Amino acid sequence: MFDVSKSALDRIESVCKEKESDNFFRISVDGGGCQGFSYKFTFDNKVNKDDKILNFDKVKVLIDETSLGFVQGSKLDFVEDMIGSYFKISNPNATSTCGCGTSFSV
Repeated sequence: MFDVSKSALDRIESVCKEKESDNFFRISVDGGGCQGFSYKFTFDNKVNKDDKILNFDKVKVLIDETSLGFVQGSKLDFVEDMIGSYFKISNPNATSTCGCGTSFSV
C-alpha cells in the first residue's frame, strides 16, 4: 500500500517527540508544482473523516483517500545529503518528476 523507510520513521518519531502536541505525520498531494502535483508533509493532531491511518511501530502516518490514490505503492524516505535533509517519496505511479523531487505528474 505505502511504505516508510527506517530513516523516515526515525526522523518522524524524533520530531513528534519535540512537538509533543502533534501525534501524526500527514502526507497529502496538492495540485500545483512544476509537474502538476506536489507532495505536502506536515505534522498534525487531528484525524479527518477521509484519512487512512497507517501504523508503523511508534509512528502514525495520515494520508487522505484522494492523496492515497496518487501515492499507492510508494515509499517515503528521509534523505540527508549535500543539499540538506528532506522527506522524499519514490512514486512508481509518477510519469515524471521535477529536479528536486517535490512535484510530479501521473
